[in-house]
Amino acid sequence: MSGAASTPSSLRGPVGVAVIGAGVISKQYLDNLTAFPDLKVHVIADLFEEAAEARAKEYGVPEWGGVDAALNHPDVEIIVNLTIPAAHVEVATAAVNAGKHVWTEKPFSLDRESGLGLLKTADAAGLRLGCAPDTFLGAGLQTARRLIERGDIGTPLTAMTTFQTPGPEAWHPNPAFLFQYGAGPLFDMGPYYLTALVQTFGSVRKVAAVGSKAKEIRVIGSGPKAGEEFSVEVPTHVSAMAQFEDGQSSHSVFSFESPRLRMGFVEITGTEATISLPDPNYFDGDVRLWRAGDEDWTVIPATGAANGRGLGVLDMARSIRAGVPHRATGNLAYHVLDTMVSISESMESGTFVDVESSAPASAALPEDWNPTAPTL
Repeated sequence: MSGAASTPSSLRGPVGVAVIGAGVISKQYLDNLTAFPDLKVHVIADLFEEAAEARAKEYGVPEWGGVDAALNHPDVEIIVNLTIPAAHVEVATAAVNAGKHVWTEKPFSLDRESGLGLLKTADAAGLRLGCAPDTFLGAGLQTARRLIERGDIGTPLTAMTTFQTPGPEAWHPNPAFLFQYGAGPLFDMGPYYLTALVQTFGSVRKVAAVGSKAKEIRVIGSGPKAGEEFSVEVPTHVSAMAQFEDGQSSHSVFSFESPRLRMGFVEITGTEATISLPDPNYFDGDVRLWRAGDEDWTVIPATGAANGRGLGVLDMARSIRAGVPHRATGNLAYHVLDTMVSISESMESGTFVDVESSAPASAALPEDWNPTAPTL
């Protein structure tokens, strides 16, 4: 039931949450998870219990410890899995086996086999899976979605997206994992852009791509490990084409090789106009619209919730209580993962690769959806 409706919970009050993984990204989540009235963070867990303790004390979370402290907590309904990509499936499976719903940071898994296995395990247990990115629930992309569905660009036809940076080793204190299997610009940043495209065009049906690696060795540029070298295992520049279920197409660039920063570029062209979406890595940002004959873009301010990471966890919690489908589902995340694996296979084979999975459309959020209102 990773994406389906389930019987409404008989519980009332805030939904209990545990966070596994006390690293850098946990701060962005906890800023919100500890502020949403419909959620209650009971425990923070980490392999390094001292890191869990420090983060718990920082946010006033009452309990901390190793992974078992989260899995075995009786008041926890949702595990928020913020571990490294290589551990996502293992931790999520353990959480499902412990009877918990799971929200996982992206990517959903590193390969199709483990991702499908996780989906089947959760389905058999009657538990839900959710996965980042939940940025498509933010005000920026939801505003763009409302405009597209209203017909402001006519029928959507094509899209272009671009993400280009020199690479995260310049600023990240421990960047080696971002250049290993399961990461790189495709798996690290691709989920944001591909999820936005799937939410617009529907499921991807086939892809073609080329990739390259400019350097075999990179050097950490900041923090206590500055000057240390590490190996690059994956392509650091990817150029990919996709065709969607109704015939629309897109072209995307994902690169850690550009001295010039070009991030957050997403343009969707329709029969009547072109719409420029805000950066899909963020939850807010103005939308721009250009029609034939216009001298300049029309700027449309975003409306709706823009709190940040954790909106998907909150939507899952409220949906569990209501017995309705949540939006950032495991099925959606698996389809994006399947698309990225297919892109990787196309780079290796030099051929088009079919994408077998599909992702049912996620319902739009009501414009007045309020994360800070107590509803449970």
